[in-house]
Amino acid sequence: MLKIHNSLTGTKEVFTPIEEGKASIYVCGITVYDYCHLGHARCYIVFDTVTRYLRRAGYQVTHVRNITDIDDKIIARANENGEPFSELTERFITAMHEDFEALGILPPDHEPRATGSIDGIIDLIGTLIEKGHAYAVENGDVYYAVASFPGYGQLSGKRLEDLRAGARVEVDSAKRDPLDFVLWKAVKPGEPSWESPWGQGRPGWHIECSAMSMGLLGQHFDIHGGGMDLKFPHHENEIAQSCGATDEPFVNLWMHNGFVRVDEEKMSKSLGNFFTIRDVMQRFHAEEIRFLMLSSHYRKPLNYSEQELASAGASLDGFYTALSRTRPGAAVPGEQAYSQRFAEVMDDDFNTPAALALLAELRKDISRKVDAGEQDQADGLATLLVELGGVLGILQQDAEGWLKRSRPGTDSNDGLSDEQIDSLIAQRNAAREARNWGEADRIRDELKDAGVVLEDGAGGTGWRRG
Repeated sequence: MLKIHNSLTGTKEVFTPIEEGKASIYVCGITVYDYCHLGHARCYIVFDTVTRYLRRAGYQVTHVRNITDIDDKIIARANENGEPFSELTERFITAMHEDFEALGILPPDHEPRATGSIDGIIDLIGTLIEKGHAYAVENGDVYYAVASFPGYGQLSGKRLEDLRAGARVEVDSAKRDPLDFVLWKAVKPGEPSWESPWGQGRPGWHIECSAMSMGLLGQHFDIHGGGMDLKFPHHENEIAQSCGATDEPFVNLWMHNGFVRVDEEKMSKSLGNFFTIRDVMQRFHAEEIRFLMLSSHYRKPLNYSEQELASAGASLDGFYTALSRTRPGAAVPGEQAYSQRFAEVMDDDFNTPAALALLAELRKDISRKVDAGEQDQADGLATLLVELGGVLGILQQDAEGWLKRSRPGTDSNDGLSDEQIDSLIAQRNAAREARNWGEADRIRDELKDAGVVLEDGAGGTGWRRG
């Protein structure tokens, strides 16, 4: 029985889909004016894993992840670069797709763009005006009237009185209430714009997600996800807009993933500890990043450091070493118990750290069976390890290729090519056959100094880069 922590209620709730056997998920996507960073990596790895597991559990999942391709930051960056905003966004959309593919993040079923959803946005704003939740001002801006929605603050736990007490007083503001937020922005010189009943302009950020999510999943859907930083005001405003327009519930379950911290500090450009996914992939493999992101429960803060990534790589080496000793084969007794336990921990609010611990137990079982000569059983368990690893988006690479991989940004980790390593191993084997133990040890030490780990077994000598 799958239970998910609902940010709206603060409790774990049994997942009961609106339509039996189906699951509808909307995840707030990227504002595409720069390269994706580690916080993005965590969010989209988390919800990719959620989608993968729901599908394994038998649900027909519709996963929507939007792209914000018109926004103040996008316009400012395009003007700074002296290029059309559409060229800027296309470049970073391509980069985003490349990064996500490297991280094993599956494409969503739908990936709507704000600029392709203008008609739906305008219609939704019109409905909000008709129902008294929004108003246009003289310059062509349209605002949402926060006070018109009694449930405002239900997600974040914030009260209107407290928010007003801390609100800045905007000079010459046409807003009726300092808490009101913009739905439609009147055009300014040099900005892209679209025609609307209130004049040329463009949508505000919050209204985009309400229009795109309801346009593809309906007025009421199962799960809405995103980073903890979106809880207020973005998701709070989405609820106000969507419920205000439909007079119906909007989302059953709200999921929010925790922040990424770097060496126990908040990641920020001002602190000089801000890393894009591409920065990190210059030194570490994408699967090491994914493994690290899953090693902490999605709702908790995650600490990033190069030591943590190195530890993730060492863990993956252990998994792939076990797989390299097998050839995945038929099912064997005992597999069902592992599958059941995997489902139990993932049903507990997608507990990926517990799932990784279970996979580590399965890895040890595989190695024990190989050592005991029970190869057929080891092969069967290896099939299951790859299958369950796939639910987490890991362990899908060729084991030998992984173990002999080079560190990103270099031709090899150690200056030795695969061919040179194989040649030295052949020389060592010849020395051992000739009982020239001193020469064999010398070659082993030479390889060790070069970062190559030898593994002698019944089938010969294998190696991996350490």
